[in-house]
Amino acid sequence: MKVVLASKNAHKLQELQDILSAQGVEVILESAAGVDVEVEETGTTFEENSLLKARAVMEASGLPAIADDSGLMVDALNGAPGVYSARYGGPGLDDAGRYRLLLENMRGVLDRKCRFVSAITLCMPSGDIVTARGECPGTLAYAPQGENGFGYDPIFFVPEKKKTFAQLTAEEKNAISHRGRALQLFQEKLAAYLAGQKEQSNRI
Repeated sequence: MKVVLASKNAHKLQELQDILSAQGVEVILESAAGVDVEVEETGTTFEENSLLKARAVMEASGLPAIADDSGLMVDALNGAPGVYSARYGGPGLDDAGRYRLLLENMRGVLDRKCRFVSAITLCMPSGDIVTARGECPGTLAYAPQGENGFGYDPIFFVPEKKKTFAQLTAEEKNAISHRGRALQLFQEKLAAYLAGQKEQSNRI
């Protein structure tokens, strides 16, 4: 099955391809489907924004579309930056600028507990929807470490690994990450959905 990723983020594309290819799912970027959709993320939850993006790209392309909305939630900041993770600090900041601003806002704060959250939604042209959520707990590092990953990965420390996400290999990260966990659940839900569709078509 071919699905369009409702994102222009090549890192997300690679992560989804790595995990979903084993299920026979081919994930392509919007550009490969001939569409360029800008979606205003007006939702207040990861699930709402994920659905907004997937539905818009599905309607534009006519193909099944998958969207991931994810972010970092810091306990001491009442869950911020949360759904605003990619826009934290305004449009003028890049990834490094955003995580450095977050570290500055956490200066002197001892409670470093945080978690990455991912909500994945697949919208089918039939109107059917498959969705899943995954979380990965961690702590906020005091300084960036590692060269891999993207976004807030250099400051997201995983205690049991004694490394940040940016210090893990792609395989190590996918095994424990919020997106990896969401996709694992998503795979199970998608398999059940496809099996149900096949059974329904056999009865017709």
